[in-house]
Amino acid sequence: MQTMEATQQTPVAQPTEELSVSVSPAAADAIVKAAAARDRKPAGLRVGIRGGGCTGFSYLFEWSDTEPRAQDRVITVEGGMRVFIDPKSLVFLRGSTLDFKKTLMQRGFAWVNPNAKGSCGCGESVQF
Repeated sequence: MQTMEATQQTPVAQPTEELSVSVSPAAADAIVKAAAARDRKPAGLRVGIRGGGCTGFSYLFEWSDTEPRAQDRVITVEGGMRVFIDPKSLVFLRGSTLDFKKTLMQRGFAWVNPNAKGSCGCGESVQF
């Protein structure tokens, strides 16, 4: 079984001190392809953290048909798609890489998050 590690890829969107979240080439490609499959082109993909799940928090992924809020951080990836992150979520996502994994057991977005202290077996929930 072959897996792709986000740490082995060159991020498409390089983190800066202010915006220390990156997007791997595989994730950028998946975002562009998924957006193209929608009936209406989204303004961007909103990612973040919300309360809930088995270990206290879960990752949020949802299309946004509206422009980012004034306080959002915006990452533009290859293909012109944008990723929106709200300030509260950015606290938990600093230093993270959004990746896309395709293995025999998993297909989808995955965070490589150095801030996470643990996660549950389902992979949907994270603990900080």
